[in-house]
Amino acid sequence: MAQAAVDGAVLTCSFGTAPCTLRATSQQMCQADGKPMATIQDMAGKTNISGFAMCTSLANPQVASATAAALGVLTPQPCNCMAAAPWLNPGKAPLVKKVPCLRSDAKLMCMNGMGVITITAPGQFKVNV
Repeated sequence: MAQAAVDGAVLTCSFGTAPCTLRATSQQMCQADGKPMATIQDMAGKTNISGFAMCTSLANPQVASATAAALGVLTPQPCNCMAAAPWLNPGKAPLVKKVPCLRSDAKLMCMNGMGVITITAPGQFKVNV
């Protein structure tokens, strides 16, 4: 069973070099373990997802350009996370303000580098969804 992801959940990207924390800004009323629950709408780069340090994906135009300039040596560039769509929850989740809450097993695609963003720690372990 999955847990509800909350403000402060730890995220990783398949092409990022470091994890980052999720900022739940879509709502503040519904809480789990004293923290605002995230919804599938908490996906904006910089606002909700600060970035994963450096991006190593050649699908990212900045990484591809820097790598070409370095004669093919992979040259990571600063992460600029851009979500392709809301988070994808694999199962049903309770609604928070008519929007599904974010489950710990959800995934998000990045348009900039085609990375897959996952939740490695939901920020709380008391509320299962």
